[in-house]
Amino acid sequence: MKLLLVEDEKRMADAETELLRQEGYDVDTFYNGEEGLEAFLSGVYDGAILDVMLPGRSGFEIVSAGRHHQIKTPVLMLTAKSAVADKVYGLDSGADDYLTKPFQVEELLARIRALCRRSLPSADGSLKAFDISLSKNTNTLICSSSGKEVRLSEKEFHILEYFIANPKQIVSRDQLALKIWGYDSEAEYNNVEVYISFTRKKLKFIGAKAEIKAVRGMGYELRG
Repeated sequence: MKLLLVEDEKRMADAETELLRQEGYDVDTFYNGEEGLEAFLSGVYDGAILDVMLPGRSGFEIVSAGRHHQIKTPVLMLTAKSAVADKVYGLDSGADDYLTKPFQVEELLARIRALCRRSLPSADGSLKAFDISLSKNTNTLICSSSGKEVRLSEKEFHILEYFIANPKQIVSRDQLALKIWGYDSEAEYNNVEVYISFTRKKLKFIGAKAEIKAVRGMGYELRG
């Protein structure tokens, strides 16, 4: 799972980032609202944790702008404000959950697990679109039309995971690079194209009707 964390208290942000990475999450961390908004609008995250009081843009503004741009990433708001009116405002802005500081680590992790489950399309944790599904436990791609399956590399899995979460939507190479390699990576476009090619071969190998189509000048789209 790829998470976005936006928190301006650097020591707290770094501690939360380390905690989440120890729990197996892939985390991108930003310390101000402007950078946080840009990252949130990329749409590459499975969940976002946003502080309310941020320099540049508030957490409320980030989630509101994201929802305006059809970003469906589940959002957990973190704030020192405990007034009911603040919580209502955050939820009305588009947040999915609200946690008041100070909080227990166990509660934060439980809220994040619940948040990320909301982005899963099936109760068993598998991801499905058209005639293909991904098993998150085994990194296996399965085709319901042919009954065949194949094991995926980590990057192939994450590429298909992102496409399945966004079926029939055009995904740019920039979005894929951010999703698979992250902000700190120097991944180039040819890396994206190489792994798209690998992933297409896996889809063809299992006889899937679903395919990744190139959209000239824009990116790629998963079609069935």
